[in-house]
Amino acid sequence: MIKLFEHGAYVLNGREVVEESPETRQRLLARFHGADLAKEEAVKGTMAYHILEAHNTSGNMEQLKIKFDKLTSHDITFVGIIQTARASGLEKFPVPYVLTNCHNSLCAVGGTINEDDHVFGLSCAKKYGGIYVPPHQAVIHQFAREMLAGGGKMILGSDSHTRYGALGTMAMGEGGPELVKQLLSKTYDIPMPQVVGVYLTGAPQRGVGPQDIALAIIGAVFKNGYVNNKVMEFIGDGISNLSVDYRIGIDVMTTETTCLSSIWETDDKVKDFYELHNRPEDYKECRPQAVAYYDGMIYVDLSEIKPMIAMPFHPSNVYTIEELNANLTDILDEVEKNAKISLDNSKVSYTLKDKVREGRLYVEQGVIAGCAGGGFENICDAADILKGKYIGADEFSLSVYPASQPIFMELVKNGRVADLMATGATIRTAFCGPCFGAGDVPANRGLSIRHTTRNFPNREGSKVTSGQIASVALMDARSIAATAANQGYLTAATDMDTEFTKPAYHFDASIYENRVYNSNGRLNPEEEIKFGPNIVDWPSMIELKDNILLKVVSVIHDPVTTTDELIPSGETSSYRSNPLGLAEFTLSRKDPAYVGRAKEVRALEENRRNGAENKELSDVFTVISREFSQIEEKEVEIGSAIYAVKPGDGSAREQAASCQRVLGGLANIASEYATKRYRSNLINWGMLPFLLKGREPFENGDYIFVPEIRKAVAEKAEDITAYVVKPEGLKEFSMKLGNLTEDERTIIQKGCLINYYKG
Repeated sequence: MIKLFEHGAYVLNGREVVEESPETRQRLLARFHGADLAKEEAVKGTMAYHILEAHNTSGNMEQLKIKFDKLTSHDITFVGIIQTARASGLEKFPVPYVLTNCHNSLCAVGGTINEDDHVFGLSCAKKYGGIYVPPHQAVIHQFAREMLAGGGKMILGSDSHTRYGALGTMAMGEGGPELVKQLLSKTYDIPMPQVVGVYLTGAPQRGVGPQDIALAIIGAVFKNGYVNNKVMEFIGDGISNLSVDYRIGIDVMTTETTCLSSIWETDDKVKDFYELHNRPEDYKECRPQAVAYYDGMIYVDLSEIKPMIAMPFHPSNVYTIEELNANLTDILDEVEKNAKISLDNSKVSYTLKDKVREGRLYVEQGVIAGCAGGGFENICDAADILKGKYIGADEFSLSVYPASQPIFMELVKNGRVADLMATGATIRTAFCGPCFGAGDVPANRGLSIRHTTRNFPNREGSKVTSGQIASVALMDARSIAATAANQGYLTAATDMDTEFTKPAYHFDASIYENRVYNSNGRLNPEEEIKFGPNIVDWPSMIELKDNILLKVVSVIHDPVTTTDELIPSGETSSYRSNPLGLAEFTLSRKDPAYVGRAKEVRALEENRRNGAENKELSDVFTVISREFSQIEEKEVEIGSAIYAVKPGDGSAREQAASCQRVLGGLANIASEYATKRYRSNLINWGMLPFLLKGREPFENGDYIFVPEIRKAVAEKAEDITAYVVKPEGLKEFSMKLGNLTEDERTIIQKGCLINYYKG
């Protein structure tokens, strides 16, 4: 089904895959009559290399400085980004910047604050020359596919699922500060990423959808880090067997592999997509060159993939539906074991065994939504499966969210909305809520099957700290429809005898023309920005001092800590424009005591600066002075730190870092960082991204003294000597900071990105 090459691979003419080996090289040299097949040249044959080269401003393809063609954000992130940019000297949007409103669009909690953010966004689009997409018009990524993507282009978005590779666009999801840099005409600085080929061959079985292919790939590559921070490049003869909608459905889920970005071969089907969306000039043929070298290869036979299900609590916890149904008890036992890890701080018991009815798994809810599930073909195929059936009058419910108003309108015109409503399903407007816990929250102990992007703990909106627990399994829209047709009993779409009608799609641009504000790059400096009472400026951050004293305020031993656990999604999103207000929710679902502990450290430091004495601190500095008598207390900055084994999987949201920072956080300590974007967020908010090998030598509540840290950052010290402060003395250990660019070093020293740009 899926094969991962142990070594790199050469691909010849985009179709012949040859795994790297000494014998391979000799054979290729003979075949090409001694032509230069050096790996250093062959790596330049990938599509990714050429797109990155075209956008690199450094003149050095080893260390890239990228300028993107376009930017996009939604209403959970754009207020903070624009506020940061304004504080850093923003005068205009230098490239097209789209502000969509698809996360807080329900305006269901928090009084006026959500709509206040929308009004803020519109006023900024007018003032600085942007594009504003009102609520319910489109989810961020569908609008980008329809109106922004372009062959050979690069787009940066402040949402982790910024992926438009199937359209020939290299797109990346990053934390807000990276968009701030682009708004200030700066660059995105990264080492040249490795490129992993994904060779698709064959054609999917009837009833197998894009989510099935995506989940199978995620299951093969997530845990082993095969594509971590690399570019996935999709090639192969199987691509021509997939519609563009289908390719998009696979591509958007590449985020869950922890890759950096993605790019696909393009063909006449992609050309037709651009023509259909009235943008023929944006099509560009993308293909690897005659000889291309890939740092790894994922070989996927599409014909062998079956309907899949990702069980709680991660998209990589995958099984075939057939396998789950055949081994129900054993797999549910395994899910419970995993749940004990994911819910380690919870006193709530967790089981799915109560869902087994007469030997079959029963689910209470189905959802088809968002940038992954809300596509035209997904919904049409689901409607075909459900045609003439009904979802029943028991607990099971089904909700469907078309990803944009143009898709919704076409589904109305071709009758699929009526067909779905006749089954008992409900149809909603474009909204990302089911993806992050702001819509369709299941009942306590409920199980929801969703064609969305993630199924992390509490991602569906339940609150373990309030005694609630529910969970999500990810599936394709087709198998969700098949389950709905069987009134909640888990069913693979391949078990249904369905004739898929595959109606044509017609894009109606008038919806956007009549409703979306597009400045076309024209500024209106006189426009007054409209601030609601919840929109608060960032608090000031101080520069990094020569020495720091960290108090560990949370220790997390989970194998992976998601951004949802660092700063919860759901109703907390309403406070995303208020840094101090949002910070109250930091780690609330993982370590509810964190905020109180962090505040104590922050207050302790503030009081110390104002001359107050503290016995605990006095005792700590007494121990430090035994070995560092030359260091004065005023030369030491005190802040909090958290330890997690592998933090940062999931969302790009910068608040996972900034909330720690405004609470007085100075550092994270980790064995590794799950994603580049989370580590970048830490750096951009002036926090030290320490790396620690082996078991941590400290406990929660311990103080860690790090002398001469400012010097270590400036001088690129490979090893950072630190000390756990114990009553009996200092216990030495070593940490690293990993590779930092010159700008990143300066940002950390300045205290945050805003300070860096202020000078």
